[in-house]
Amino acid sequence: MDLLGDCLSQRSLVMAPVVLAELLSDPLLPVQDEQDLLLIHLLELQPGFWRRAGKLRADLIRRGYRPKLADTLIAQTCLDHKVGLLARDRDFGAFATWAGLKLL
Repeated sequence: MDLLGDCLSQRSLVMAPVVLAELLSDPLLPVQDEQDLLLIHLLELQPGFWRRAGKLRADLIRRGYRPKLADTLIAQTCLDHKVGLLARDRDFGAFATWAGLKLL
């Protein structure tokens, strides 16, 4: 089984609220998948989140990257909670390199 499957079966998966919003944006998402997603624990935004996220994005832009806002919000949520991010999106590499985001 893969890491995502292991986390799901062990109920050890947590999710940034932005990820939930992205997944629920799929107009073809089956109802059962939506119900399953709503069972996953959401990470709460920490005080000062919006400032840290903005500064993080500004830092990466200054370094020549073009981070998407949603990716920045996801990365900042993971950084605040000190949890790794399971992602297939290579855009998170800059967050790992410059901000210490742990990629799984």
